[in-house]
Amino acid sequence: MVAFITGATGFVGSFVAEELLRRGYTVRTLTRATSSLQWLEGLPVERAVGSLTDPASLEKAIAGADLIIHIAGLTAARNREEFFQGNHIGTKNLLDAALKAAPNLKRFLHLSSLTVCGPAQSLERPTLESDPCRPLTAYGESKKAAEDEVNAVKDKLPITIVRAPAIYGQRDTAIFDYFKAVSSGISALIGFDDKRLSLVHVEDLARGIVDAAESPATVGETYFIADEPFYSWVEITEVTKQALGRKGVLTIRLPHAVVMGVAGVSEFFGKFSAKPPVFNYEKGVDFVQKYWIGSTEKARRDFGYASRLGLEHGIPKTISWYKEKKWL
Repeated sequence: MVAFITGATGFVGSFVAEELLRRGYTVRTLTRATSSLQWLEGLPVERAVGSLTDPASLEKAIAGADLIIHIAGLTAARNREEFFQGNHIGTKNLLDAALKAAPNLKRFLHLSSLTVCGPAQSLERPTLESDPCRPLTAYGESKKAAEDEVNAVKDKLPITIVRAPAIYGQRDTAIFDYFKAVSSGISALIGFDDKRLSLVHVEDLARGIVDAAESPATVGETYFIADEPFYSWVEITEVTKQALGRKGVLTIRLPHAVVMGVAGVSEFFGKFSAKPPVFNYEKGVDFVQKYWIGSTEKARRDFGYASRLGLEHGIPKTISWYKEKKWL
């Protein structure tokens, strides 16, 4: 069985590649000529040089694939057009290539995001896959447009969509900043309300992605994959403190207005940098929401998903890796 992955050189994709190799797949990765292969070093993967913006390279890369797992996408961009080019058009190009060059495809799995849905209205009513989508940002809108493209071909391709929440784990550089802050003795909490979020360790997500891709029950369906509990940042900080061996951490509550002000300033100065800023005004909009939570009931029912690590094991494992690599 040949599994073709986009985004395999990145954080989530490299773990999915490892999970597929453990299950005996021949793994083929889409990489640019300039891509860093540090997370694939030593792995027996085939490298197909190409790009989501180059349809001809995609058709060549996926020829003979039994499984396509589409993970690549933009999480930071300078404007709405960049998000849509990377997330929407890139996905459409890959689907078009699959229709032309992968006649025996057994599954096309698309990794999406909880941001497609928008936040839940209450802690008692987490978002369900069947709920109307109300994305708040250009990123969320671009991922929703990508989902629409995938669903538009469900009568031609065996598709599955997985929506991920906030992801952490070894190799991550985004939530790493949070761990670095706690390691230095500071925990910044946004707002004065009790925010809750769905969270998943990258190893649980990678396993869930491949399980969903292999299950006959998931064809044409969409799923949330996350830990079952909804965490507060107070809980996350407490587990992080223990894993770091820190007794005291200064907790600072940042009013929403301050967060949005910093986000706006970061976005402004990011216009003059080589790369788009990770933290911008739209990211600030995400941060001040109260409930980024999605139900995993459907995933548990249809293909037996259950998180194995949880905070109590996932955070210590992540921090141990950061220390080993001298990041902390």
